[in-house]
Amino acid sequence: MKRALLLNAVNPKIGGVLVRGKKGTAKSTAVRSLAALLPEVSVVQGCPYNCSPEERQGLCARCEPQAGEVQPVTVVRQIPIIDLPVGATEDRLVGSLDIEEAIKTGNRVFEPGLIAATHRGILYIDEVNLLNDHLVDILLDAAAMGRNYVEREGISITHRSEFILVGTMNPEEGDLRPQLLDRFGLAVEVESRFTPEERQQVVKRRIAYEADPQSFMAEWNHAEQ
Repeated sequence: MKRALLLNAVNPKIGGVLVRGKKGTAKSTAVRSLAALLPEVSVVQGCPYNCSPEERQGLCARCEPQAGEVQPVTVVRQIPIIDLPVGATEDRLVGSLDIEEAIKTGNRVFEPGLIAATHRGILYIDEVNLLNDHLVDILLDAAAMGRNYVEREGISITHRSEFILVGTMNPEEGDLRPQLLDRFGLAVEVESRFTPEERQQVVKRRIAYEADPQSFMAEWNHAEQ
């Protein structure tokens, strides 16, 4: 599981990872901990698409420099991990018309979705087998093409969507359709091999973290580095 995640971190074009395993096999923990191992990225401040200030092509309309404009303000931050809830709608995922702005001004303004927020990051879907097949199709298309295309409500928008797609699932709760399963770059099976003593240690560390997060992080900083 860890090797599959690291391979995708090195080369996101592999096409994502599907992790299958029962509850208690640390699937979610492994995915979320990946972000701490990845380098920080520079983004244009306030950009909903996480545009890179170093890029000269493919910037969104907001970040595209106009004649006479100074360089945009940039910030450095950790690569984002975006959780996609199982009950997410297509509008929430790909983006839609900003109804509030349309009512206020009468202008059609695009409100970016989760795919935009995930650009240059990790999109994590827990229980991907319970997600609507249509949404899984949209995600796999966006990940494969590196762009998100939105044509709805009189709006035609395209923006970059390069991200690492990671799905986890418990086979006991139902399987993924073969057509979708086949489109993940890697699929790994995880088995629980934790001893009772190791599980106790996990709980103790969690309690120690909740009691004093700063001290806990300082204690493990050297090991993490």
